[in-house]
Amino acid sequence: MSLEMAAWSSMYHAMNQQDERRPFSVATLKRIARFARPHRRALTGFLLLSVVTAALAVATPVLAGRVVNAIVGGDDERLVVMLAAAIAVISLIESGLGLVQRWLSAGIGEGLILDLRTAVFDHVQKMPVAFFTRTRTGALVSRLNNDVIGAQRAFSDTLSGVVGNLVGLVLTLVVMIGISWQITLLSLALLPIFVFPARRMGRRLAKMEREAADHNAAMNTQMTERFSAPGATLVKLFGRPGAESAEFAARARRVKDIGVRTAMAQWTFMTALVSVSGLAIALVYGLGGVYALRGQLDPGAVVALAILLTRLYAPLTSLASARVEVMSALVSFERVFEVLDLKPLIEEKPDAREVPDGPVAVEFDAVRFAYPSADKVSLASLEEVATLDTRGGVEVLHEVSFRAEPGQMIALVGSSGAGKSTMASLLPRLYDADHGSVRLAGVDVRDLTAASLRQTLGMVTQDGHLFHESVRANLLLARPEATEQELWDALRRARIADLVEALPDGLDTVIGERGYRLSGGERQRLTIARLLLAKPRVVVLDEATAHLDSTSELAVQEALGEALAGRTAVVIAHRLSTVRAADQILVIEGGKVVERGTHTELLAAGGRYQELHRTQFSESAAAA
Repeated sequence: MSLEMAAWSSMYHAMNQQDERRPFSVATLKRIARFARPHRRALTGFLLLSVVTAALAVATPVLAGRVVNAIVGGDDERLVVMLAAAIAVISLIESGLGLVQRWLSAGIGEGLILDLRTAVFDHVQKMPVAFFTRTRTGALVSRLNNDVIGAQRAFSDTLSGVVGNLVGLVLTLVVMIGISWQITLLSLALLPIFVFPARRMGRRLAKMEREAADHNAAMNTQMTERFSAPGATLVKLFGRPGAESAEFAARARRVKDIGVRTAMAQWTFMTALVSVSGLAIALVYGLGGVYALRGQLDPGAVVALAILLTRLYAPLTSLASARVEVMSALVSFERVFEVLDLKPLIEEKPDAREVPDGPVAVEFDAVRFAYPSADKVSLASLEEVATLDTRGGVEVLHEVSFRAEPGQMIALVGSSGAGKSTMASLLPRLYDADHGSVRLAGVDVRDLTAASLRQTLGMVTQDGHLFHESVRANLLLARPEATEQELWDALRRARIADLVEALPDGLDTVIGERGYRLSGGERQRLTIARLLLAKPRVVVLDEATAHLDSTSELAVQEALGEALAGRTAVVIAHRLSTVRAADQILVIEGGKVVERGTHTELLAAGGRYQELHRTQFSESAAAA
């Protein structure tokens, strides 16, 4: 590493030092060691190569000095050739070792990235829905990308750099002191001219860099939100493209101005340091030349000292920033471990059993439930807030009990926010009841395996979420082993086969983010086809037709008829006309079952159901 590169490194780490001053955590270091353990052989070889490379780097200047002495002293030509050959061999060995070192470094680093990413990804998948409703997706993705890569650098760059630089510094100092301790001490006296200006300039530039980063983050957020299908639609509907463009351009212009100022400051700094490096070389040649003329030093020793000087300042400036590099890596590890330390609220028991074969009854027995508070499911850094919201723990379901016999349809109706969707989310264990139990086929869902629970229960929500993938990929999510014939059969039963056949690539047509290339009714029918492909024994419909027009609703209702046939069903409905045929209707208000019975019985009772029915159908008549 040259003097200029060493100065760049020192300044760069000084720019990033302010936010990374944290004490060493023994617990963090132990956890890092556990992740590093599978790579310990590669790490050992990597560190040994770093030591050998550092030693070879010192040997070359010494041999170069011997060559000069041989030339000046008029020694045998063969000696000069042998010394030159030795330098060439060392250079080739250094190159070869560098390739091996790079291969080991890449293997360790990429292996660590793989281990950390898969650990975080697998852990996040176990988190409850409440975690995802609170977390900013970008902040979570950053943990899987930026922080994981930052942690990886601890092994691929920082560790080898510290070891290699330390060995190189010690060997260089020993050799230089052996040649001339006076020149060595004077050379070290120039070190503050390299390090301290770099740190002062780094702190000055850090403010500009952080401001530019803030503007870049704001631009990224704006692009992410405005370039999504709903965001772009919203901007167009309110006629604000000009204002959005002006806002984006203002931020981009500010980043441009900061970039120009930063580049000029860095270039001025580097120009000054190049001059300082020239002074250091001049000191060695000047003082060393005087000693050589006086006979106190060999000419070759002067050359060796000049070359060794570059090998001295580089590790010194790097080691001066080593603490910052180490702390940066620790911060990255801690941010990754922060996510891994979040305990999933939903866990499968070691002795979990499968759902019994045959028809399945659904039962709620005195169920009480409160949504978890933020501190149990989230992190302030993932929500990008200073402190977590302390609200939570307020009970929203109170002693809810009902039973749906195999093949029956239970309908849940009531005001918005009454707790209907909350009840539905307890069946697939998106959340767990705090008191009481939710049972399938007589077994508490908390005692069932996650796999058998997913196979038994299928759910269609009102938004009909689809991935930005092909029709085929979205269907196979339900049953990866499904055949082509089974896919088309599910599409026909969901009343959407004709549409898929008309698509440019049929089943392999990509349907866009959240399925936005399809209409609302088409998306719902595709999700119903996915449900039919899964063949669940229990179906949960959560406002599956809430936002559809009459034509789309009719098509979806026909598809739902196929989905519900012969299955136990729990249906949440806003439109009461869709649940008249239910075997039992539960009226939910304030997290309680206030009425239950058939459509006819509830109308005759003259209670809350009759009120909802009268209000809804009088509004429909008025609209007509």
